[in-house]
Amino acid sequence: MRSTYSGPVDQAIQIVGALLILTAFAAVQFDRMRPDSRIYLTLNLVGSAILAVLALTSSQWGFLLLEGVWALVSAWGLLAAGNAQSESR
Repeated sequence: MRSTYSGPVDQAIQIVGALLILTAFAAVQFDRMRPDSRIYLTLNLVGSAILAVLALTSSQWGFLLLEGVWALVSAWGLLAAGNAQSESR
C-alpha cells in the first residue's frame, strides 16, 4: 500500500494533522482547554487519524503504531466523555 505520490499535497495534509494535535497540546499547556474536553479529544482524534492514514499509505509502521494508538485512545476518551455527559442529564 505504498503511496505513489508524495508531493506537496501529502506534506500539506501532514502539516494539518500535526497542527491539530499541537494546537490541542498547546491549549492544554496554556490552560485554554481541558485535556478531557470534547474539543481537545476531537482535535487529537482527527489529527492522529490523518497522520495514521498517511503512515499506512507510506508503510511507516512505527509512525502508524504511534498515531493509530493515539487515535484509538482519543476516540475512547471522546466516547467516555459523551457517555459521562449523557449520564449526568
